[in-house]
Amino acid sequence: MGDNRAIVILEPKPVPVAHAAPLTASYNDRIRPLLDAIDRLRNIGVMKEGIQLPTIVVVGDQSSGKSSVLESLAGISLPRGRGICTRVPLIMRLQDNPRADCAELYLEFNGKIVHTDENNISQAINDATDEIAGSGKGISNAPLTLVVKKDGVPDLTMVDLPGITRVPVHGQPENIYEQISEMIMEYIKPEESIILNVLSATVDFSTCESIRMSQMVDKTGRRTLAVVTKADKAPEGLLEKVTADDVNIGLGYVCVRNRIGDETYEEARLEEAKLFDTHTLLSKIDKSIVGVPVLAQKLTQIQATIMANCLPDIVKKINDKLNANVAELKRMPKDLSLVAEAMTAFMQILGSAKESLRKVLLRGEFDEYPEEKNMHCTARLVEMLNQFSDELQNCPENDPRTNFLLEELEVLEDTKGIGLPNFLPRTAFLTLLQRKVKGISSKPPSFVARVWDYIEGVVIRVLMRHSENYPLLQSSIRRAASNLINKMKEKAMDRMMEIVEMEKLTDCTCNPKYISEWNNLMSQKNKFMDKFNHRSRPSNIDLEGIGVVEVGNLRDRKEQIPKAFDLKMRITAYWKIVLGRFVDSMALHLLFDVQNLVNTKMEAEIVGELIGPNVSGFERMLEEAPSVAAKRNKLNRSVRLLRESAAAVAKIMDRIDCGDYND
Repeated sequence: MGDNRAIVILEPKPVPVAHAAPLTASYNDRIRPLLDAIDRLRNIGVMKEGIQLPTIVVVGDQSSGKSSVLESLAGISLPRGRGICTRVPLIMRLQDNPRADCAELYLEFNGKIVHTDENNISQAINDATDEIAGSGKGISNAPLTLVVKKDGVPDLTMVDLPGITRVPVHGQPENIYEQISEMIMEYIKPEESIILNVLSATVDFSTCESIRMSQMVDKTGRRTLAVVTKADKAPEGLLEKVTADDVNIGLGYVCVRNRIGDETYEEARLEEAKLFDTHTLLSKIDKSIVGVPVLAQKLTQIQATIMANCLPDIVKKINDKLNANVAELKRMPKDLSLVAEAMTAFMQILGSAKESLRKVLLRGEFDEYPEEKNMHCTARLVEMLNQFSDELQNCPENDPRTNFLLEELEVLEDTKGIGLPNFLPRTAFLTLLQRKVKGISSKPPSFVARVWDYIEGVVIRVLMRHSENYPLLQSSIRRAASNLINKMKEKAMDRMMEIVEMEKLTDCTCNPKYISEWNNLMSQKNKFMDKFNHRSRPSNIDLEGIGVVEVGNLRDRKEQIPKAFDLKMRITAYWKIVLGRFVDSMALHLLFDVQNLVNTKMEAEIVGELIGPNVSGFERMLEEAPSVAAKRNKLNRSVRLLRESAAAVAKIMDRIDCGDYND
C-alpha cells in the first residue's frame, strides 16, 4: 500500500426487500486462501518482525454503534454495557462454513484456545478480556482473537479497537484517552491498514474523534471506508452527508440500521432492507451504499484487493529479513562446545588479527579501516618520526647562532694545556658534544613512549575487533598485548638511552658528509676573520649554514677566535650527523621491533597468557556472553518464524502469479 493506487471495488447489486440478502458472496472460495494466508502470518507473529499485514481496523467514538455493526456481520452477540466494552484489540476472524451443522466459535489468547458457543460468547469474551487486561476498566494492547466459523458470514478478518472516550469513568485511568489514541494510531498508521470508521448518523461527522484520527494518517481518505449507523434515528440530511463527503472518505459510505431489541439477525436485515426501500428520505439513498450485506460485500472485496496487492511486497520483506538474519547468524561466533572448537576459533582470531596488523603496521594497507585516519599506521609513524626529527633540529639549544663562539671560548680556556698552540684539544670537542647530547637527552625517550603508546592502541583496537564475539576472552588478550608492548617499550627505551650514552662517549663517524660540511663551513673563515678584525665593519656577520651572528662582544678576545671558530664549525658539522643518527636509529629499531611484535612475539605472549599453568584460558572462550547468547537466540527465533511465514505464503503466491486475483 506504499503507492497511491486506489483500491478498486465492485459495486454490489441492490438488495431486494422480499428476503434478507446473504452476507457471503460467490467468490469467497477465492478470498478464503488469501485471508487464511494473512491470518496464518498474523498467528505466526510476523508483525513482531516489523512486517505489517493488511488489516481492516474498526474504529469509532464511544456509542457510535460499532458493536452493533460487528454483531450484524458476525451474527453473534458481543459484550454490551456502559463505558468501554472493548478493552483489548479484538481480532475477529469470520469464516463462512456452509457445511457446518452449527456455528464453531473459539477464542485465542495467552497461548491457549477456549471453545465457546453463540449463547456464551459474550461472557467468554468478557472473561478472556479480564484475564488479559485485568478485571478493572483499564485497557491492554495484548490482542484477543475470536474465530467464528458459521454458515452465511463473510470471509473477513477485522480488528476491533476500544471506542474513543475523552472522559474517564470510575475505575478507568486518568489518561484513558491517551492510551486508546495510542493504540488506535498504532493500528491505523501502517499503509497496509484499511480503516473502517463507524459513525453515528445522529452526529456531525466532522466532530467525530475517529475521523480526526483517521485523517491524521490518511489525509486523502483513500484507505478509509465509513459505515453510518442509526440511520433510522436521524434520517434527515443523511443523504446530503454521505454525498457531500466533507470529511474525505475515499472508499465511500455504507448506511446501516442497527438491530433493535430481540430481533434476530435475519429479522434485522429484513427490516433494514424495508427501511431503505420505503422510508421517505432514506429510500433516496443509492442502494449500492445501504445495508449490512452491502457492507459485507464491500469489505470482502476491499480486503481481497488489498491482500492481493500487498502480499508480494510482504513476501519480499519476509525474504529480505530472513536473508539478513541468516547472514547475521553466520557472522556470529560459533557456539563452542568442545575445547578443540575453542582452540580452532582462538587460532582463527589470532590469524586474522595478525594479518590485519601486518596490513596496517607493516604494509600500509588500510582497506579494513578506510575512514579511520588513526589506523593508517605507516603514514602516522612517518609523521611521528618527522615530528621527532623536527623537535631535535629546532631545539633552542641547537641554534648555532646563540652565544656564538662564547661557549667554545669558555671550553678552550678550561681545556688548555701544555703543548703546541695551533692544536685543538679533543677534550674541548667532547665537552661541547656531551653538553649538546645532554640538552636533547629527554627527547628520544619521550618519542619512544609516544610511539609505543600509539602502537599499543592500534594493536588492542585490532585484537578487540577480531575477538568482539568473545568478550570473556578480550580481557586476557588485552592484558597480554599491553604486557608485551610495555616490555618492548622498556626495551626500546633502554636501547635509546644507550644510544644517547654512546653519543656522549666519543666522536666518530664514517659519513663523508661530515668532512664536506666542515670544509664548507671553514671556507668562510678568512671572510669571517677579515670582517671580525675591522672594527669599523658591522658587528653582525652572515655565515652560510649558520645564519647572522653577533661578534661585537668577541673583538677583545681575538687571539682565541680562530681556534674557537674551527671548533664551532667542527661541532656544527658533526652535530648534524648525530641528530640524523638518532632519527635513523629510532626508525630502524622501530621497524625491527614492530616486525617482531606482529610476526612472532604477540602470538606467543597471548597464547602464554591464555594457556597459563592450568590450561584454563580456552575454557573461558566456551562461556558465551549473555548478550551474545540472547542475540543468537533472538535471531534463531526470528529465522524460524520467518521461514514458517515464507512457507505459509508460498502456495498462495503461486496462485497470484498465475493470475487468479487479477480480475
